[in-house]
Amino acid sequence: MTYEFILSEKKGRVGLITLNRPKQMNALNAKVMQEMAAALYAFDADEGVGCILITGNDKAFAAGADIAAMKDYSYMDAYKSDYITRDWEHLRKIRKPVIAAVAGYALGGGCELTMMCDLAIAAENAKFGQPEINLGIMPGSGGTQRLPRFTSKAIAMDLCLTARMLDAQEALRAGLVSRVVPVDTLMEQALAMAEKIAGYSLPVVMMIKESINRAYETSLAEGVLFERRVFHSQFALEDQKEGMAAFVEKRKPTFKHR
Repeated sequence: MTYEFILSEKKGRVGLITLNRPKQMNALNAKVMQEMAAALYAFDADEGVGCILITGNDKAFAAGADIAAMKDYSYMDAYKSDYITRDWEHLRKIRKPVIAAVAGYALGGGCELTMMCDLAIAAENAKFGQPEINLGIMPGSGGTQRLPRFTSKAIAMDLCLTARMLDAQEALRAGLVSRVVPVDTLMEQALAMAEKIAGYSLPVVMMIKESINRAYETSLAEGVLFERRVFHSQFALEDQKEGMAAFVEKRKPTFKHR
C-alpha cells in the first residue's frame, strides 16, 4: 500500500514502519494512527514477518499528538468519536513483537507510543516526556498508567506534573528503554535486534510476548501457571524438536515457524 504519513517496507523478516511527517515533527493524528494500524495488521498477518520495527527520524520519533487537530474539540467531540481509543489502541492487538527505535523527541503521544511497543532502543539524543500539563490537559493514551508500571510512581508523577523530559541515559536507568546507542547506528542496531528476534521460532516468540504481557495483568501465581502451560504446549512444536536436536548435534537450528 501507499501511505500519506508513514513509510512501510519489509527488510527480510522484519516489517519496518517509519513515521513520515517531518515538518510536523511526526505529530500523531487520526490519519497517522489509522495508516500505522493498517501496516501493523498487514505485517502481523504476513507469515514472512517475524518482528515489527517502528521509527521516526533523527530529530523526532514523534513529538506528540497533533495539537492543531484537536484544540477545538468539545467534550462530546472527543467522547462520541472515541478519540484515541478508536485509532490508537491497535498496537495492543498485534501478536508479533514490536520494537520502537527512538531518536530525538518522543513526547506526549510519542512517549506513549513508545510504551505501547514491546521494547524500545534509544539513540543518545532521545528525549522522553509527558508535557501535556503545559496545554491544560493530562496524558490520554496511557501516560499516567504505563509510566508508573514501566518506571516508578515518582518518575511518572515528576514527568506528568512538571513536564520534565528524560534524556536517553535516564530513560535507560528508569527502565523505559532497553538500550541506548549512538544516533548514527540506531537503525543498524535496531534492525539487528529485530532480525535476531525474527530468526527465532515465530510461535515461541509470540508466546513469550503474550506471557510477559500477562505479568502486568495477573497475580504472580496465575502468571506462573499461564507460563507453565504455554511452556508445556511448546513440546508440540516442530521448532522445539529442531532446536533441541540442533543443540545436541552442535549445529545451528533451522526453524520452520511451526
